[in-house]
Amino acid sequence: MSRIAKAPVALPSGVKVELAASEIKVTGPKGSLEQALHPLVSLKQEDGELVFEPATSSKEGWAMAGTMRALVNNMVQGVSTGFQRKLSLVGVGYRAQAKSPSQLNLSLGFSHPVEYSMPAGVSVETPSATEIVVSGADKQKVGQVAAEIRGFRPPEPYKGKGVRYADEQVLRKEAKKK
Repeated sequence: MSRIAKAPVALPSGVKVELAASEIKVTGPKGSLEQALHPLVSLKQEDGELVFEPATSSKEGWAMAGTMRALVNNMVQGVSTGFQRKLSLVGVGYRAQAKSPSQLNLSLGFSHPVEYSMPAGVSVETPSATEIVVSGADKQKVGQVAAEIRGFRPPEPYKGKGVRYADEQVLRKEAKKK
């Protein structure tokens, strides 16, 4: 039985929830997100909280209630505070430049520059030439965009050159030196 499904999702001020028969829409200062509700899950809004319960008391019902609770919690957090993923470029001559919040230009050691267009709802910033910050309200989209940017030049296992997440572990050889 899922314990995550038993915890209600608290709604911060400024976040509005619209419940339909098979869909939930969450609106806040950072945007609005929609999610289809699973038929095995029932959802109620009580006292500024969202309560999830399985429609049937089966093992699959509890599992889906926990999954839906996690997805809706991410939606609420996304429209209120947003999500961001930081990437860093490691390598001589590797640079990033945000032409606009929806366009990223990368120099990754190829014979040509790599231009990446952001999907709707995701923006990019470059605080320095070797740092990239991907941000947005949808956690899944932010993570997917960061993974696609990292996929252009993943970190090399020996020297560590490439695009890596800012919190990614350093190489074992570098860690032993410190």
